[in-house]
Amino acid sequence: MLHKLSVRRRRILQSMLGLGGSAALPLRAAPEAAAPAPLLSRRIPSSGEAMPVVGLGSWITFNVGNDRAARAECTAVMRQFFAAGGRMIDSSPMYGSAQDVIGDGLQQLGHPPRLFAADKVWTSSGGPAQIDDSRRKWRIRRFDLLQVHNLLALDQHLPMLLAMKAAGQLRYVGITTSEGRRHADILKIMAGQPIDFVQVTYNAVDREVEQRILPLARERGIAVIANRPFRRGELTEALRRHPLPPWVAEIGCASWAQVLLKFIVSHPDVTCAIPATSQLAHVRENMAAASGPMPAAAFRNSISAHVARLL
Repeated sequence: MLHKLSVRRRRILQSMLGLGGSAALPLRAAPEAAAPAPLLSRRIPSSGEAMPVVGLGSWITFNVGNDRAARAECTAVMRQFFAAGGRMIDSSPMYGSAQDVIGDGLQQLGHPPRLFAADKVWTSSGGPAQIDDSRRKWRIRRFDLLQVHNLLALDQHLPMLLAMKAAGQLRYVGITTSEGRRHADILKIMAGQPIDFVQVTYNAVDREVEQRILPLARERGIAVIANRPFRRGELTEALRRHPLPPWVAEIGCASWAQVLLKFIVSHPDVTCAIPATSQLAHVRENMAAASGPMPAAAFRNSISAHVARLL
């Protein structure tokens, strides 16, 4: 009889807790928060250094001038980027106030040791002075990577950057282009110069680099940075009108942005993609694309074909 009463009392108590007392008297400990999924990384061929496959661009999005609220948003983006395991931030002197906004954010964040600082030189003269000015704006001692922006004044700047690397003033040297321009020149430089990085446009629609640039990068041991992953937002804006197809669950995607990024970073010859954003939700979304299942080659082709049909 006592046993039956005990059972009844226990059931009544559990029922009461279920109606409103469970917060005060939990029946079991709350589960611990799940650890963040590890990010896919690739090795920089010239050194073997590991690099998460999603970085952070700053073109347009970080050009916010002295707007305090906008600068705070950029700092929050950088904070979340580093918290998620990110490393590479890419900028340029031609991105308006972006360099200064990055430097301000880095100072507020205590100069995160994970930072891989990538910038560019692009004027036709005064390269060393421009590099020093960029470094002061970033508020760092030296850059990890400097790139000749759009091959401008290449004959002046590339020897200078290679000399800086030899002197220990720079870790990596690269070249950049965008929107499919000057690929023949890019290929010639890749074949004949000891560069560490090449930055090109690559996304689910712009795939020309798959034909010759990516294979040559693999052959020559050159890291590849993919710019314009969303075509400056054109792709995500066009795709948002369409529902996500069921097959995105197979690669762990919850948005079109993640589908587009996984298309890029799943290519074995891409070292890092650099989506640009000033929105906290977007940087979380982008960094999540660096983890979980990745599409194989046939799947990647299907993604590209599906995106093309929807545009």
